[in-house]
Amino acid sequence: MARRIKLTYFDIKGVAEPIRYLLAYGGVDFEDNRIKREDWPKLKPNTPYGKMPVLEVDGKVAHQSLAIARHLARQFKLLGSNDWEALQVDAAVDTISDVRLAVRDMFFEEDHGLKAKKQQTLEKETLPFYLPRLDEQVKDNGGHFVGGKLTWPDIQFAALHDFLGVMAGKPLTDGYPNLKGLYDKVNALPAIKAWIAKRPVTEW
Repeated sequence: MARRIKLTYFDIKGVAEPIRYLLAYGGVDFEDNRIKREDWPKLKPNTPYGKMPVLEVDGKVAHQSLAIARHLARQFKLLGSNDWEALQVDAAVDTISDVRLAVRDMFFEEDHGLKAKKQQTLEKETLPFYLPRLDEQVKDNGGHFVGGKLTWPDIQFAALHDFLGVMAGKPLTDGYPNLKGLYDKVNALPAIKAWIAKRPVTEW
């Protein structure tokens, strides 16, 4: 019997998009349950720790986007070929998360003066620190983050790229050909390409 799988998140790409990519990559049929922001307050008390995304598998509920993605990556053999590669995979995912959190912190800052300072720090310090190193890592690993083959951080980066680009004000791959090549490579995978073609069109 086929499993009943439902992913619940807002009607945006956001941190749920890597999960959607992974489910698509694994050929998993799932319900993409997208909720409106005005409906979130009444749904929030019924979610684990009041947060999304939430993955339901045959009635069992899981939360935390990275934990869900890691679970799926394990199922689809995207954690590397050995323990050392698995460590490198986790390190790459955590580094991508460092970038995501820095971009998010700037974007959602409500104090205009502080936001301008955070934006300057992001553009002059944070991204110039991380992106060249990530680009070089991909170059050194044959077009991937780890082991010269597709692993979870490749999908994580590609799935978050458009979302983060909107918040940062420009694509993170601008000027970084190896990251751009990886982004294009992941999005060209047949199952992920099919997902992109059918998913709802959202700005971010």
